[in-house]
Formats: sequence, C-alpha cells, structure tokens
Amino acid sequence: MRPVGSRGIARPAEAAAALAGLILTAPLIAIASGLILATSGRPVFFRQERVGQGGRLFWICKLRTMRPSRGGLDVTGSDDPRITRVGRLLRKTKIDEIPQLWNVLKGEMSLVGPRPEVPRYVDPRNPLWEEVLRVLPGMTDPVSVKLRNEEGLLAAAGGDRDKFYREELIPVKLEGYAAYIRQRSWLTDLQVIGKTLLALFTKADAQIGSGPERGL
Repeated sequence: MRPVGSRGIARPAEAAAALAGLILTAPLIAIASGLILATSGRPVFFRQERVGQGGRLFWICKLRTMRPSRGGLDVTGSDDPRITRVGRLLRKTKIDEIPQLWNVLKGEMSLVGPRPEVPRYVDPRNPLWEEVLRVLPGMTDPVSVKLRNEEGLLAAAGGDRDKFYREELIPVKLEGYAAYIRQRSWLTDLQVIGKTLLALFTKADAQIGSGPERGL
C-alpha cells in the first residue's frame, strides 16, 4: 500500500485557517448557542467519541441539534423525532459543524478528509478501513458533498436503519474515501472546500448507485 496523507493542505495553514474560522464565526456560534439554550436548555455542545488517525479515539465537538437522551441509534434520519426545531435549521445550514474547527486546531482533524466514524462502525480488519485510518479525518470530503442528503436516505430506508447504514452507506463511503486520498493534493482539498460551500446552496439529490461501483 503506498503512503498517503501527506499531500493535502499543510498543517500550519490548516491550523491558521481553523483559528481564523473560529474567530470569524464566534458571533454565529454565540447566536446558535443562545437559541439552543432558550429552546431546549443545556448542554449547548454535543461531544461524541470518534475514531481518528491510526485508530486513536477523540471527542468530536458540534452544536447540539438533538434532545439530550441516553441510548438510541448512532445514525440520524431526517425524520428523527430527537432533532429539535432549532436543530433542524442548524443541520440544514451545517452551522452545527462549525465547532469542529476546534478539533482541526488541536490536530485531531483536517479541514478535508474522511469523516470520522463512531467506534462501533469501524472494522480495523477491513483493508479499506486500514487505508482510510492512515490519514486524519476531516470536516468535509467529496463523499460528504455527494452524500449530503444522507439523512434523507436513512429516512427513506425505513426498517433497520442501522443495518442499512452498515451494509449500504459505509461501503460506499469507504470506497469514496480511499479513492480520494490516493490522489489528493492541496489543490484538490481546496476544490473540495469550495464544493462544500457551494453545496450549501444547491439541492441534495444524490442516491446510492446499484452498479458495480456502488457510486453516488
């Protein structure tokens, strides 16, 4: 397996961008935090254990969009009753993802890279997982852009959503992650960031393919 993970945006540039992003979005985070407090109380932030580079665990940080509860699925469909009214707005606009810039600043994540998964969905025996975990996870990547209606797909799946996620979505994600990191560069990372911002203003209509590529 050839080395991967050293051809994206340089770490100092990412750290500087993350710090600038946190400073610039601080008023937006404050407003969102106030809305969360006013409508559903504490906590404002949601922390969850995820698998990072080399299989190391870390705590991802987001604005809370769901009612505090114990148990429940780790995957969320668009019809999930746990999502609050304010949470739906934050998820639609991706404002809830902004605090992950703190994870980028700490060196636990990159701006671009495979999305970090919860431990129960990671199989280190899978060669694709082994390849994907050789790089830092990211806030966005090409798969996330194409699969930005993931919550809609989960809602439409019905039945056993956990099984659908494991058997249908995870294989598609892994193949897409691996394909990207094999050819990534700082330029492709910048292009992904641009496409991510553009995707906020376009309709999400990706579907899982049925062909041999299982593409989106």
